[in-house]
Amino acid sequence: MSEIVDLEKLRSYFKEKLSTFGVTPQGVDWNSSLAQELRFAQLSRIILSPESYSLLDYGSGFGSLYNYLQAQGHSLRYVGFDFVLEMVERGKVLFANDPACRFTTQETDLTEVDYSVASGIFNIRLQSHEPDWIDYVLRILHKLNQLSRKGFAFNMLTRYSDPEYMKPNLYYADPGFYFDYCKRNFARNIALLHDYGLYDFTILVRKELD
Repeated sequence: MSEIVDLEKLRSYFKEKLSTFGVTPQGVDWNSSLAQELRFAQLSRIILSPESYSLLDYGSGFGSLYNYLQAQGHSLRYVGFDFVLEMVERGKVLFANDPACRFTTQETDLTEVDYSVASGIFNIRLQSHEPDWIDYVLRILHKLNQLSRKGFAFNMLTRYSDPEYMKPNLYYADPGFYFDYCKRNFARNIALLHDYGLYDFTILVRKELD
Protein backbone atom coordinates (compact mmCIF):
# COMPACT_ATOMS: atom_id res chain seq x y z
CA MET A 1 0.00 0.00 0.00
CA SER A 2 1.08 3.53 -0.62
CA GLU A 3 3.06 4.96 2.29
CA ILE A 4 1.64 8.40 1.52
CA VAL A 5 -1.88 7.33 2.55
CA ASP A 6 -2.22 7.76 6.33
CA LEU A 7 -3.70 4.43 7.42
CA GLU A 8 -3.67 5.42 11.08
CA LYS A 9 -6.00 8.34 10.40
CA LEU A 10 -8.28 6.00 8.44
CA ARG A 11 -8.30 3.53 11.33
CA SER A 12 -9.18 6.30 13.75
CA TYR A 13 -12.00 7.47 11.48
CA PHE A 14 -13.66 4.03 11.37
CA LYS A 15 -13.00 3.29 15.04
CA GLU A 16 -14.89 6.47 15.89
CA LYS A 17 -17.81 5.44 13.66
CA LEU A 18 -17.99 2.02 15.36
CA SER A 19 -17.72 3.56 18.81
CA THR A 20 -20.49 6.06 18.06
CA PHE A 21 -22.98 3.88 16.17
CA GLY A 22 -22.12 0.30 17.15
CA VAL A 23 -23.02 -2.73 15.04
CA THR A 24 -25.18 -0.86 12.54
CA PRO A 25 -24.72 0.29 8.92
CA GLN A 26 -23.72 3.69 10.33
CA GLY A 27 -21.03 1.93 12.35
CA VAL A 28 -19.22 1.16 9.08
CA ASP A 29 -20.11 4.60 7.65
CA TRP A 30 -23.17 3.73 5.54
CA ASN A 31 -26.28 5.92 5.68
CA SER A 32 -28.86 3.15 6.05
CA SER A 33 -29.44 -0.59 5.93
CA LEU A 34 -31.41 -0.14 2.69
CA ALA A 35 -28.47 1.53 0.92
CA GLN A 36 -26.04 -1.02 2.34
CA GLU A 37 -28.11 -3.96 1.10
CA LEU A 38 -28.58 -2.37 -2.31
CA ARG A 39 -24.81 -2.19 -2.64
CA PHE A 40 -24.45 -5.78 -1.45
CA ALA A 41 -26.92 -6.83 -4.14
CA GLN A 42 -24.73 -5.29 -6.84
CA LEU A 43 -21.50 -6.75 -5.48
CA SER A 44 -22.96 -10.23 -5.12
CA ARG A 45 -23.71 -10.32 -8.85
CA ILE A 46 -20.10 -11.41 -9.26
CA ILE A 47 -21.22 -14.81 -7.88
CA LEU A 48 -22.69 -16.79 -10.73
CA SER A 49 -24.08 -19.59 -8.56
CA PRO A 50 -25.04 -19.66 -4.86
CA GLU A 51 -23.62 -23.18 -4.61
CA SER A 52 -20.74 -23.54 -2.19
CA TYR A 53 -17.89 -21.10 -2.74
CA SER A 54 -15.22 -19.20 -0.81
CA LEU A 55 -15.26 -15.43 -0.47
CA LEU A 56 -12.92 -12.76 0.87
CA ASP A 57 -14.62 -9.61 2.15
CA TYR A 58 -11.77 -7.10 1.97
CA GLY A 59 -12.69 -4.32 4.36
CA SER A 60 -15.32 -6.47 6.03
CA GLY A 61 -16.19 -4.43 9.07
CA PHE A 62 -17.98 -6.86 11.39
CA GLY A 63 -19.36 -9.11 8.65
CA SER A 64 -22.64 -7.58 7.46
CA LEU A 65 -22.07 -8.97 3.96
CA TYR A 66 -21.92 -12.50 5.36
CA ASN A 67 -25.33 -12.00 6.98
CA TYR A 68 -26.71 -10.71 3.68
CA LEU A 69 -25.40 -13.62 1.61
CA GLN A 70 -26.68 -16.20 4.08
CA ALA A 71 -30.12 -14.55 3.98
CA GLN A 72 -30.02 -14.92 0.18
CA GLY A 73 -29.49 -18.66 0.53
CA HIS A 74 -25.80 -18.76 -0.30
CA SER A 75 -23.49 -21.49 0.99
CA LEU A 76 -20.04 -20.06 1.48
CA ARG A 77 -16.81 -20.09 3.39
CA TYR A 78 -16.28 -16.48 4.41
CA VAL A 79 -13.11 -14.62 5.31
CA GLY A 80 -13.50 -11.10 6.63
CA PHE A 81 -10.42 -8.91 6.50
CA ASP A 82 -10.31 -5.45 8.06
CA PHE A 83 -7.44 -3.26 9.19
CA VAL A 84 -9.49 -1.96 12.15
CA LEU A 85 -8.97 -4.41 15.01
CA GLU A 86 -12.17 -3.38 16.78
CA MET A 87 -14.24 -4.25 13.70
CA VAL A 88 -12.71 -7.71 13.48
CA GLU A 89 -13.22 -8.32 17.20
CA ARG A 90 -16.93 -7.51 16.85
CA GLY A 91 -17.18 -9.89 13.91
CA LYS A 92 -15.51 -12.71 15.83
CA VAL A 93 -18.04 -12.30 18.64
CA LEU A 94 -21.05 -12.09 16.32
CA PHE A 95 -20.11 -15.25 14.41
CA ALA A 96 -18.26 -17.13 17.13
CA ASN A 97 -20.28 -20.30 16.60
CA ASP A 98 -20.03 -20.37 12.80
CA PRO A 99 -17.09 -22.48 11.57
CA ALA A 100 -17.59 -21.24 7.99
CA CYS A 101 -16.83 -17.66 8.99
CA ARG A 102 -13.51 -16.24 10.13
CA PHE A 103 -11.96 -12.80 10.52
CA THR A 104 -8.43 -11.44 10.46
CA THR A 105 -6.51 -8.18 10.52
CA GLN A 106 -3.43 -9.76 8.96
CA GLU A 107 -2.99 -9.66 5.21
CA THR A 108 -0.47 -12.48 5.53
CA ASP A 109 -3.39 -14.73 6.60
CA LEU A 110 -5.17 -14.24 3.28
CA THR A 111 -5.09 -17.10 0.77
CA GLU A 112 -6.70 -17.62 -2.62
CA VAL A 113 -10.51 -17.74 -2.71
CA ASP A 114 -13.15 -18.05 -5.41
CA TYR A 115 -14.34 -14.45 -5.11
CA SER A 116 -13.33 -11.24 -3.39
CA VAL A 117 -15.38 -8.11 -2.77
CA ALA A 118 -14.54 -4.64 -1.47
CA SER A 119 -17.44 -2.45 -0.39
CA GLY A 120 -16.92 1.19 0.52
CA ILE A 121 -13.23 0.98 1.31
CA PHE A 122 -12.16 3.45 -1.40
CA ASN A 123 -14.49 6.31 -0.48
CA ILE A 124 -12.86 7.99 2.53
CA ARG A 125 -9.57 9.53 1.48
CA LEU A 126 -9.47 12.24 4.22
CA GLN A 127 -6.49 14.50 3.43
CA SER A 128 -4.79 12.18 0.93
CA HIS A 129 -4.00 13.76 -2.43
CA GLU A 130 -5.98 12.20 -5.27
CA PRO A 131 -2.96 10.75 -7.18
CA ASP A 132 -1.75 9.07 -3.98
CA TRP A 133 -5.21 7.72 -3.28
CA ILE A 134 -5.51 6.31 -6.81
CA ASP A 135 -2.19 4.54 -6.33
CA TYR A 136 -3.51 3.09 -3.07
CA VAL A 137 -6.71 1.90 -4.78
CA LEU A 138 -4.87 0.26 -7.66
CA ARG A 139 -2.53 -1.59 -5.31
CA ILE A 140 -5.53 -3.10 -3.54
CA LEU A 141 -7.21 -4.03 -6.82
CA HIS A 142 -4.10 -5.90 -7.90
CA LYS A 143 -4.11 -7.68 -4.56
CA LEU A 144 -7.75 -8.70 -5.00
CA ASN A 145 -6.94 -9.96 -8.48
CA GLN A 146 -4.13 -12.12 -7.14
CA LEU A 147 -6.34 -13.58 -4.41
CA SER A 148 -9.42 -14.31 -6.56
CA ARG A 149 -9.75 -17.38 -8.78
CA LYS A 150 -13.12 -16.61 -10.36
CA GLY A 151 -13.47 -12.87 -9.98
CA PHE A 152 -13.84 -9.86 -7.72
CA ALA A 153 -16.10 -6.86 -7.29
CA PHE A 154 -15.75 -3.41 -5.77
CA ASN A 155 -17.67 -0.17 -5.52
CA MET A 156 -16.76 3.53 -5.44
CA LEU A 157 -18.41 6.90 -5.22
CA THR A 158 -18.95 8.27 -8.70
CA ARG A 159 -17.53 11.40 -10.24
CA TYR A 160 -21.01 11.96 -11.67
CA SER A 161 -22.39 12.84 -8.24
CA ASP A 162 -24.25 16.14 -7.87
CA PRO A 163 -21.52 18.77 -7.26
CA GLU A 164 -23.39 20.47 -4.43
CA TYR A 165 -23.33 17.27 -2.37
CA MET A 166 -19.70 16.31 -2.96
CA LYS A 167 -17.37 16.49 0.06
CA PRO A 168 -13.62 17.26 -0.02
CA ASN A 169 -12.66 14.31 2.22
CA LEU A 170 -14.25 11.76 -0.12
CA TYR A 171 -12.93 10.21 -3.33
CA TYR A 172 -15.22 10.44 -6.36
CA ALA A 173 -13.88 8.08 -9.00
CA ASP A 174 -14.11 8.15 -12.78
CA PRO A 175 -16.04 4.95 -13.67
CA GLY A 176 -14.57 4.88 -17.17
CA PHE A 177 -11.02 4.93 -15.86
CA TYR A 178 -11.55 1.92 -13.60
CA PHE A 179 -13.49 -0.01 -16.23
CA ASP A 180 -10.64 0.49 -18.68
CA TYR A 181 -7.98 -0.33 -16.09
CA CYS A 182 -9.68 -3.58 -15.10
CA LYS A 183 -10.25 -4.53 -18.73
CA ARG A 184 -6.59 -3.98 -19.59
CA ASN A 185 -5.08 -5.55 -16.48
CA PHE A 186 -7.36 -8.18 -14.98
CA ALA A 187 -9.90 -9.82 -17.32
CA ARG A 188 -11.74 -9.51 -20.62
CA ASN A 189 -15.18 -9.75 -19.02
CA ILE A 190 -15.86 -6.61 -16.99
CA ALA A 191 -19.24 -5.19 -15.96
CA LEU A 192 -19.80 -1.58 -14.92
CA LEU A 193 -23.02 -1.11 -12.90
CA HIS A 194 -24.11 2.50 -12.58
CA ASP A 195 -27.89 2.16 -12.63
CA TYR A 196 -29.07 1.41 -9.10
CA GLY A 197 -30.01 4.84 -7.83
CA LEU A 198 -27.05 5.66 -5.57
CA TYR A 199 -24.13 8.04 -6.00
CA ASP A 200 -21.71 5.23 -6.68
CA PHE A 201 -20.90 2.48 -9.15
CA THR A 202 -19.88 -1.17 -8.95
CA ILE A 203 -17.40 -3.02 -11.13
CA LEU A 204 -17.43 -6.80 -11.58
CA VAL A 205 -14.28 -8.51 -12.83
CA ARG A 206 -15.25 -11.93 -14.18
CA LYS A 207 -12.16 -14.09 -14.54
CA GLU A 208 -14.02 -17.43 -14.73
CA LEU A 209 -15.51 -16.47 -18.12
CA ASP A 210 -12.16 -15.67 -19.77
